[in-house]
Amino acid sequence: MLDTIIRNARLVLRHEVVNAELGIRDGKIAVIADRIAEPAAAEIDAAGQYVLPGMVDVHMHISEPGRTEWEGYETGSQAMAAGGTTCFVEMPLNTIPATTDVASMELKIGAATGQCHVDYALMGGLVPWNFDDLKPMSQAGVAAYKCFVATCGSGKPGDFKNVNDFELYEGMKILAETGDLLVIHCENAALTDGLGKKARAEGKSKVSDYVASRPVFTEVEAVQRVLLIAKETGCRVHIAHNSCPEAVDAIQRAIADGVDASVESCPHYFLLATEELDAIGARAKCSPPIRDYANQARMWDYLAQGKIDILGSDHSPCTFDLKDKENAFDAWGGLSACQNSVDAMFDAGVKQRGISPVLLARVLATNPAERFGLKDKGEIAIGKDADLVFIDPAQSYTVKAEGLYYKNKHSAYEGREIGCRVTRTLLRGHAIFELGQGFAARAQGQLIRVGKQARS
Repeated sequence: MLDTIIRNARLVLRHEVVNAELGIRDGKIAVIADRIAEPAAAEIDAAGQYVLPGMVDVHMHISEPGRTEWEGYETGSQAMAAGGTTCFVEMPLNTIPATTDVASMELKIGAATGQCHVDYALMGGLVPWNFDDLKPMSQAGVAAYKCFVATCGSGKPGDFKNVNDFELYEGMKILAETGDLLVIHCENAALTDGLGKKARAEGKSKVSDYVASRPVFTEVEAVQRVLLIAKETGCRVHIAHNSCPEAVDAIQRAIADGVDASVESCPHYFLLATEELDAIGARAKCSPPIRDYANQARMWDYLAQGKIDILGSDHSPCTFDLKDKENAFDAWGGLSACQNSVDAMFDAGVKQRGISPVLLARVLATNPAERFGLKDKGEIAIGKDADLVFIDPAQSYTVKAEGLYYKNKHSAYEGREIGCRVTRTLLRGHAIFELGQGFAARAQGQLIRVGKQARS
């Protein structure tokens, strides 16, 4: 007997969209067929809706512990569940202490236990002082590592810190031995710091001024430099939040040259443009910055052409006061975004631009699950976890602060009309969010420790 049958669905599979039924047993996808005749304890009618694999968000910041007032596991994972994300890989920074050794990993796991509404894995950090901690974190099951070559960190004890080229080289050699993936934030630190200081001295203060202080070439130079070091060391790399086609081109050239690299971008680079930012304010400040309409159009072309492997939210929340600054250069540089990754991209991509739901599912779920070793996630297929998001393309709504589930209810998407709606999210076959009903009474998210067999 099946636990659940989903009927009348438009299932988004790896290579096609099919009108079919799906059966779930013991949290796994057990049957996909034109018609399922066997009995089930429950049925869901998905008439008129698309059913996609739940998003696997490999760029997500939760600030608990240490900065829990920015975002906690409960609120952050509820926002993900409401937005159709069923699994995330958590970045090692914004918490204090940052996740840079096994002890800080266990602190994160303790904080998350019993609070997460979606499944999760951890990243370790690569920072100037933790080379001896990299292999133990790998053995403890981190899904990847993260480092910055742009300036980061507050200088507070336990906070994150960027690496210089030598430290990157030494860290990459270790991770090449373990087979782990290194996620890298690529912006030239000296150039962006200097241009930002110059802009401040000239009295610049708008978000568009901030964008101008981090021009495309400062991102591309860092991408090229990092890829050269990756080629030298043999380290597997994932270039985070690429904002421009020039950076994507650089990665594609490196891949053709034998570097094991992947391309990530984020929904905000497709949904927003520099020309809009001053009206939105610091809620739209992030790094690398949101670029202009011409850049955005080219990024849509690259997405449609399959040149972008993964979309991650880069949800990097903060308290209101850190965004409420007269000078944009003083504001926190991160977006609260995870609740609208799936629906906003389905609307803008599938409905408005005719991009296939298959491609969208690939960059939101299948590719990130495969790249980060989450073998049970990311695809509607027999034996995979029944992690599913239902999207009604006939509904629409406007993003409003009161409808956000973040601890601090602000978003650069406020006021945006989205021409579809997430109506239901299942995690391992159980409803964790239903539109109009809210969340499951008990948080059901589980920790995923990534094994050595996934590091290839």
